[in-house]
Amino acid sequence: MCDIGKLSRFSKPYVRIIVYINFGARDNKSEPRLGCESSHLKILGIHNKIGEHSSSLIGGGWQYVLSFLPHLDYSSNWKGAEVTDIRAKLKEQMCQGDIGANTACEYYPCHFNGQNCSLCFCPFYPCHDPVLGKMVPSRKGGEVWSCEACLWSHRDDVVRSFFSELKPGSQLPDLAELGALKKKLEQTHFTKARSLMVMGATSGAGKSLMVTALCRHFSDLGLNVVPFKAQNMSLNSMVTPEGEEIARAQELQARAARVSPDAHMNPILLKPMRDNKSQVIVEGRPYQDMDVETYYHHFAGTEGVAIIKRNLDFLERTRDIIVIEGAGSPAEINMMDLDIANMRTAELANAHCLLVVNIEWGGAFAYAYGTLMLLPEAQRKMFKGTIITNLYGAKMGLEPGIELLERTTGVRVVGVVPHIDLDLPDEDSMFIGARGSQAGTMNVTVVRFPRISNFTDFDALGMEEGVHVRFVDSPAEIGMADVIVLPGTKNTVEDLNWMREKGLDKAIQAVAGKVPILGVCGGYQMLGLEIDDSQAIEGGEAQVLQGLALLPVVTRFERYEKRTVQVTGHMLDGTESDQVRGYEIHMGRSERLGGQALFRIKDGEGEHLDGTVSEDGMVMGTYLHGVFDLPAFRKRFLSKAGRGGGTKCSEEDYETVVQRNLDLLSEVVRNNLDMAWLHTLLGLPEAGR
Repeated sequence: MCDIGKLSRFSKPYVRIIVYINFGARDNKSEPRLGCESSHLKILGIHNKIGEHSSSLIGGGWQYVLSFLPHLDYSSNWKGAEVTDIRAKLKEQMCQGDIGANTACEYYPCHFNGQNCSLCFCPFYPCHDPVLGKMVPSRKGGEVWSCEACLWSHRDDVVRSFFSELKPGSQLPDLAELGALKKKLEQTHFTKARSLMVMGATSGAGKSLMVTALCRHFSDLGLNVVPFKAQNMSLNSMVTPEGEEIARAQELQARAARVSPDAHMNPILLKPMRDNKSQVIVEGRPYQDMDVETYYHHFAGTEGVAIIKRNLDFLERTRDIIVIEGAGSPAEINMMDLDIANMRTAELANAHCLLVVNIEWGGAFAYAYGTLMLLPEAQRKMFKGTIITNLYGAKMGLEPGIELLERTTGVRVVGVVPHIDLDLPDEDSMFIGARGSQAGTMNVTVVRFPRISNFTDFDALGMEEGVHVRFVDSPAEIGMADVIVLPGTKNTVEDLNWMREKGLDKAIQAVAGKVPILGVCGGYQMLGLEIDDSQAIEGGEAQVLQGLALLPVVTRFERYEKRTVQVTGHMLDGTESDQVRGYEIHMGRSERLGGQALFRIKDGEGEHLDGTVSEDGMVMGTYLHGVFDLPAFRKRFLSKAGRGGGTKCSEEDYETVVQRNLDLLSEVVRNNLDMAWLHTLLGLPEAGR
């Protein structure tokens, strides 16, 4: 029997052949043998004796699962040579213990990137667990158990728990004891993840922070939890270790969950380029620029749903809990049939749903009631609880409203969460405000582009005592700046034209040399001599634009290709201890024609120089997002300011600040939600691990 396919988007094509061997009567000392002339043959999995479990086997015996390279000659003549004994392989596995990912294996990854290969020869086969496998036709007639889609035994947490129960080097117990062990492991490592979805009655209801808090809470319990947002529209994105681009909110939620972020968590990201067009990022990579009509009427309901489904399926098979974030409101009645990010996702995940409403905005009970009652009855029944967020003061006066809301909607209010002052990255540029001390002695002025991206780059500046970060869009405000930053943008060409229309370019040029100026990513490109978009990749038409001419740099957009990579490095005019870290997300390539580089950068491909510094040292540019997170460059940049230049910078890594605030957020939410009810809803053990 041959099956050809791909287990996940990371998988390699494979051919799987199941071979049955009839040993007949043999003594216990003899070993089963099988031969093959092909040098491409490799045993992928050999499993326990299963004659008593499947009538399709020929006289009972051992099942061998053999894996071939894609170019195997399927007409190979099988005869004669040796195959490794299953018992020896299982014993070898037990002796090796937890080996993690066997990247040296030529078939890695045969299931998914980052898999744990310690139990490649599954000790539980055949488990007959309908969640992990199914019976399939055998070429010899009858059926045989297939678990080719099972990822459970390749999870790090499952492997760790397995070897905590059976110490490396110990003997495997009999089938009954192995079955009991599997049941025990399933109590804390679910074979299929339980899904909880948080949706908002409005945008800004607090659903993103609620998902973040719940991810940290479940992680604190020892559960393998992961965030998920099917479709996010945001210009605030991050790069995963695999070089994939996902929304910043999901990356922050992954940090809360203490897991490495990847594109499964945000399979569709929309990055607005102009009013009617967005760049569509699919599974972390640029896919296509689409207008509203193309996206909703030709992509979302077909290909988009398929993308969401396959990523949800992967997470369901590799995690314990999925905490899903909706988008906007699930009750947008003008587009319910086109919306794939809310109820369609909830249905695909069979999720228990929570509705979040922000009481600070006023009309919270009306928002909650209206949202629930506009939904079809079947979808309304998916909502198990309502959460009121952002309460200032005591909740005592809310009781009459809560009682009426519960009685009229049939959905209980499971928590009232107070307002929390947090230092965490914001997701949406519509909520951009000042950062840091309102009475700060140093004004950090960030140009607020219409298509501003990755504005959280400057959160680390706002944590410094005496620093006030302002986002501005008028020339008059430039004159009040102690330092000026041109941030990233989704469309360098159009935002440069916007700056010229507003007169911001001349205002910035007028203060050059008097105050330090930094350009990050798109802002760096604007500070150069020229932006060549002859291929009309960045803007809507082919053009070559003059930059602000404050740095000797020329940028060219030559192909529809984006550099997305995490990097580390250090400042060139300092020591290697003057470290920076961050990530690059940009189209276009910049060539330095003079001046000095700013950083020496390391990525997965080696080292290179990044950025440019003007001769007087007052104008700088870099492609590095997150450049202020470590203290070295914060100090250098702020020290160049005139008035306010005496500001003392902290030595704190901004990541430490973020983690501290994630713990605070989780604690407040945990203390104000009915967690016992929530655990029961999800079928969790009474206590954490």
